Amino acid sequence: MTSFAVHYTYADRPESLDAVRPEHRAFLRALLEAGTLLASGPLVGPSTEQPAGEDGHEGDGTPGALLLVRGRDVADVLSVLDDDPFARAGLVAHRSVRRWDPVIGPFAS
Repeated sequence: MTSFAVHYTYADRPESLDAVRPEHRAFLRALLEAGTLLASGPLVGPSTEQPAGEDGHEGDGTPGALLLVRGRDVADVLSVLDDDPFARAGLVAHRSVRRWDPVIGPFAS
């Protein structure tokens, strides 16, 4: 399986995120137990980069997360993450997926 880095940007709906978070984390734990998820966690605070634009996807501290996921290809990863309760509730405003090739550290081959 190939590794991928997934960046989530969350919708600006903190109450909804809080309400769905337990189900979201249970989903991620199941992916971890299945060997699909390597790690995940929220991105905290602003980025060191300037905002890319008014969409808020870069650098402004917009709530989001980084997930390290294994899959056959990008389409496979997106398909798996479509079942994330945050995604099903419309709380993932934007997501991007890139192939990740770890060469140093616990995830390196």
